[in-house]
Amino acid sequence: MMSQMPRQAALPTCPSCAEPLDAGDRFCGACGYNLSVVPPSPDDHPTLTMNGSAPPAPLESGGTVHEAREAHAAPEAHAARETRVSGVSGDPGVSGGRGAADVSGVSAGPGVGDASGVRFDRPAEPDEYALQAPDPRVAAEAAVVAETAKVCVACRAGRVDGDGYCENCGHAQPRERDHMERESGPIAAVSDRGLRHHRNEDAFGLGCTALPDGSPALVAIVCDGVSSATRPDDASLAASKAASETLLAALPQGTHPQQAMHEAIVAASHAVNALAEEPATAREHAPHQNAPACTLVGSVVTAGLLVVGWVGDSRAYWVPEDRSSPPARLTEDDSWAAQMVAAGLMNEAEAYADERAHAITGWLGADAYELEPHTASFKPDRPGVVVVCTDGLWNYAEAAEEMAGVVPPDASTRPLHSARVLVGHALDGGGHDNVTVAVVPFPAPAQGAGSA
Repeated sequence: MMSQMPRQAALPTCPSCAEPLDAGDRFCGACGYNLSVVPPSPDDHPTLTMNGSAPPAPLESGGTVHEAREAHAAPEAHAARETRVSGVSGDPGVSGGRGAADVSGVSAGPGVGDASGVRFDRPAEPDEYALQAPDPRVAAEAAVVAETAKVCVACRAGRVDGDGYCENCGHAQPRERDHMERESGPIAAVSDRGLRHHRNEDAFGLGCTALPDGSPALVAIVCDGVSSATRPDDASLAASKAASETLLAALPQGTHPQQAMHEAIVAASHAVNALAEEPATAREHAPHQNAPACTLVGSVVTAGLLVVGWVGDSRAYWVPEDRSSPPARLTEDDSWAAQMVAAGLMNEAEAYADERAHAITGWLGADAYELEPHTASFKPDRPGVVVVCTDGLWNYAEAAEEMAGVVPPDASTRPLHSARVLVGHALDGGGHDNVTVAVVPFPAPAQGAGSA
């Protein structure tokens, strides 16, 4: 078998006569061609004629390309070619003559071309094209959509549809009421869904206003929806809104805070009762549903007076700033356990250890036995805070001393932080229920005045 020899690289050739060249040659040794100039375009003829020029005649049989090139490559043709190339490259030695005329002829009027079949009559294209100005209405609509679209809390990429699920990963989004925080002047409240419930059925209302004499008044309302009732979340929201709005409207007109609290509870009861007003057909389709219901506890704090009002088992606590002074619970539950204690049938520890302890005997709702708003007023002789909360908190700090031990020492100056600490205490304890708490400093500071 014959062995194959390695193929040597082809030697460079002269672009004019195709004779081999040596490395470093500046002129062809056969024809004298200047090798430093730009080589001419190859003889490339298109298959289709683009500008009407006829393709060159084919070579006669028996001849080769090299022989045909040699036949037409007269010395004067080489000189003309060299002059034309020099003129294109801007050779300073060419100021006119045939080279310059050929270059200007290439860029002449329309329809001008050469034998290569390429047109040169195209207008020069600009470096940049002017863009059409965007429609400001379209841009404004896009900005509104981008601003209002909710982004998934799980993948941080998908948009949230109207049902509350991510269009990208399908993750259910937390509802607005799952965790709520609000600060209004010197008072604050925090509400959380907790760790066991599928929704938050608590609600709160806060506000700051001024009495007729210009002194400040602080308002806090906390409501807990009755889970066994229909639409408990709607009931608590309606009650908290109606009660807080009634207080903020009545106090500036000179109504006594305790009377205003009574009227606020009545207004809240009417708001919850209105939720039960359904068409007869709706009641027929769902006869097992009972009326929406909730509990309520509220507080009004002025410069020298503390008023509380309640229906149900949500509570208010007094925690003095000086922790050497005793704290106190300001409300009495409307519950089975409280009735047993009041009747002397059980002591408090036994009653609240019973499984029936949290069965409420008073609430706001159309099916309540009788509305009995409870109100009480106090005149503390020292500064402190009022803790207004649902049983989702006091289940983990039931006694007044336990609640005082959880409230931060700077609660009167940092109410929002304190409310967060109290909610965190309930969640750390198990978070079996919704947790809502409002922290109200006493006396009402002057800077708290103003409309909420």
